Amino acid sequence: MKNSVKFFLPALALFAACSGEKNPGWDISTDQEQITAGKSLFEQNCAACHNFTQNAIGPNLSGVTHEMTSEWVKTFIKNPTQVIESGDERAKSTFAAYKTYMPAFPNLGDEHLDQILSYLHTYEKIVVEQSADKIENPIPDSVADSGIRMELEFFFQVPPTDSITPLAKITKLESEPVSRRTFLQDQHGVMYEIINGKPVEYLNLKKLRPEMVSKPGLATGFGSWAFHPDFVNNGILYTSHTVPGGTAPADFAYADSIPVKMQWVLTEWKTDNPKGTPYIGEGREFFRIDVPTQIHGVQELAFNPHSKEGDEDYGLLYVGIGDGGSAENGYAFIPDHQGRLPWSSILRIDPSGTNSKNGKYGIPTSNPFASDPNKAGEVFAYGFRNPNRVFWSPDGQLLASEIGHHNIEELNKIEPGKFYGWPQREGTFLINPYGNMSDLFPLPGNDADLGATYPLIQLDHDELNAIIAGYFIPSGELKGNFLFGDVPGGKLYISDLKGDQPKVESWKVIYNGKEMTTKELCDCKRVDLKFGQDKTGQLYLMTKFDGKVYKIKTP
Repeated sequence: MKNSVKFFLPALALFAACSGEKNPGWDISTDQEQITAGKSLFEQNCAACHNFTQNAIGPNLSGVTHEMTSEWVKTFIKNPTQVIESGDERAKSTFAAYKTYMPAFPNLGDEHLDQILSYLHTYEKIVVEQSADKIENPIPDSVADSGIRMELEFFFQVPPTDSITPLAKITKLESEPVSRRTFLQDQHGVMYEIINGKPVEYLNLKKLRPEMVSKPGLATGFGSWAFHPDFVNNGILYTSHTVPGGTAPADFAYADSIPVKMQWVLTEWKTDNPKGTPYIGEGREFFRIDVPTQIHGVQELAFNPHSKEGDEDYGLLYVGIGDGGSAENGYAFIPDHQGRLPWSSILRIDPSGTNSKNGKYGIPTSNPFASDPNKAGEVFAYGFRNPNRVFWSPDGQLLASEIGHHNIEELNKIEPGKFYGWPQREGTFLINPYGNMSDLFPLPGNDADLGATYPLIQLDHDELNAIIAGYFIPSGELKGNFLFGDVPGGKLYISDLKGDQPKVESWKVIYNGKEMTTKELCDCKRVDLKFGQDKTGQLYLMTKFDGKVYKIKTP
């Protein structure tokens, strides 16, 4: 990189310079047992968003205890929102850079916080190199307000499964395709059927699979589910969930020098009473994959809703798998595989087949790499950091939302065999997967040689920090428009998805006659927004912060 200069991360030294603190880390224990305990706590509570080599979802934490007082760091961990809103200069600077509120950790006592600080204190300040051709503001234009306001109607409250926010880790609300029964799952392990406007326990994955864990991480636990399109006759349901690394041999693993934090497990469940509640039946594991961290796993399972019996796509399961946090933790060669491996991919498999390497599922002959001995036959498309939603438009176009690293959120049109850029691209920008991945650069002159397919929609972190899609309005004056939003901040967006560069606008809700944002709706700083839609076309808005579900009344 040219004209390289060194710089420190924003505002790290500001507090120390102003506070008169000569040695912020003087009171931090260097006892090895305390450091080891702190490492475990950091990996459980912090590693999803922070590391010590580069900025990620949150800032690089190297050197923080050498420049900030212990009391400041503890106070921030316990209640970051309060520190930010107190006017503290460092907290305000960090919030301005990352544009999202870190979750609070009031459950961590002083002993735990001291252990975390001991571990943090083992990392000196890392100096990061900045190139003169780095792009500071990748998308200067702002999203305009559409003026659209949609009324919400409170539907129900999901039973809390935790004592701290998010109170219920609700993620997916959809209907069984034929009977139109509607279901919702909590990542802590419970799947509900919505009966007479109330959640009724349908399948308790935690009881059926006691080794399942839903912490650490915001996306671990009961990841996703999909009913077979003929569920009303065959009683087959598919789920994904996390277990601790090393629980059992994986179908897809990597070099044993790389840590295995979690394993994602795909299970086929079969009940003899498809019409009954609760679920009673047996499950068989058919796919297990290792991941090095608690982020970016198997967050989506889906069947093509437009496919009918006899169609080539009927009964084929689409599986969205992220990079497992490998790239930003120094293992970029895992997602940088050009279709040879299942990570960072959308897979398409035949659960009823047996021609996979483990003999527990099938690889469709129509898959783009099915006959290529140098590729993974399961891979349908690849090059994703975290394809957290895989879905189809009303006209049958396959789409996927992609949660970005530090700068860009994407919505992609998915075509078989295509490469979508990660970890060499974030949106339409160059990144260095073996350097500081927080930096964006212009595309090189030989960009076409990479063969990357670029997003239909891309927005930078001035607008949203983690995209969540998303459903289509089924009727009315906005019929066919696509709704999506921002997970942590709860911002709401709409697009007609027309053309090569679809227009994106924002919208707000009306609740109890008052126009408001979703943060105002849940009276929170971090919404953890999700959407849902049932077979009648009814759209739902969900706030994981408080476990509430609302009906959206579209114009």
